[in-house]
Amino acid sequence: MTSRKHILIVEDEQHLGVGIKYNLEAEGYRVTLVNDGPTALKIVQGDHCIDLMILDLMLPGMSGYAVCETLRDAGYDMPILILSARSLSEDRTRGFDVGANQYLTKPFDLDELLSRVKNLLRLSPRGRSTPPREPRENMNELKFGDAYVNFQTFEARVGDEPVRLTQKELQLLRYFADNESRVISRHELLAEVWDMPGDVQTRSVDQFVSRLRKAFEKDPSNPKHFLTFRDAGYRFVSEPAN
Repeated sequence: MTSRKHILIVEDEQHLGVGIKYNLEAEGYRVTLVNDGPTALKIVQGDHCIDLMILDLMLPGMSGYAVCETLRDAGYDMPILILSARSLSEDRTRGFDVGANQYLTKPFDLDELLSRVKNLLRLSPRGRSTPPREPRENMNELKFGDAYVNFQTFEARVGDEPVRLTQKELQLLRYFADNESRVISRHELLAEVWDMPGDVQTRSVDQFVSRLRKAFEKDPSNPKHFLTFRDAGYRFVSEPAN
């Protein structure tokens, strides 16, 4: 018998959290509800298998942004749906920047929430709340421009300056390196790096490419290594022609 998907709700508005929990349980999901960030981190980092997190931003003591960023930096890549009353474009952008998969503003339509949950759970067939395994051993190091990356030790630097990369950023960089000079579609990157269906609507790919540019390009607005091909995807070039 297939185990029920486990959803973690992090919401400090008790009545709202209880209502969401009730409706998700009615759909057959296993649901845990907590009202603060530190408790959510303990649950994920413990022995619990979380298939999806629904995360409020305005939480006591630790913001949802901090919760999401902490998990992504530690290598946890279960889908995260931000559910917040913050509706400004900069709020949404920041949410994607820290690693959220989708962003839904309050008040929301219940059917839309359930649809997004169902969609996102397709990204987590095995309960991806544990850090991913280390990269393959067929290419341990990457050098391009002034950059050096060791995929075994997770060391990265530009010149003599260390660069901090999340596990997902390293995975994306590794996929680019393994497919150098080939234009790779967003659909392929979602499928191969994020384990997402290609039809999922998310800006994760664009946001993560932007992070790699900020980390490694001399001029992120005029990239030489991480190139965009309009309506086609991205191409990585270790040694640009000029």
